[in-house]
Amino acid sequence: MHTAISNTSPLLYLHRLGALEWLPALFGVVWVPTAVVSELQEGKDRGYDVPDPASYEWLRVVDPSAPPSEWLARDLGRGELAVLSLALENPSCLVLLDDALARSIARAAGLQVWALCA
Repeated sequence: MHTAISNTSPLLYLHRLGALEWLPALFGVVWVPTAVVSELQEGKDRGYDVPDPASYEWLRVVDPSAPPSEWLARDLGRGELAVLSLALENPSCLVLLDDALARSIARAAGLQVWALCA
């Protein structure tokens, strides 16, 4: 089973659909960088229903060893940059992204991308 690295939106969408538990069934373990955890916390602070990463045993906070490179794309958020940096350091992992630009960059880098939308 592959480890997956997820951006914020896939976690949020699956949580809202009541389908977040599909992730451990598909991947076993899912990594999220601290930037994704921060984005989820910002949503919670604004009153949105968001998943709490600490509540899921299969969800692990893992950060890239090097800070995210803004050269990847100036139009990406902190979460996407951190996910791409972590994925570049761990190319055997699958990457879960919803952002078209982030998916395009990941594919161009040779990463395995699973998209929540086309």
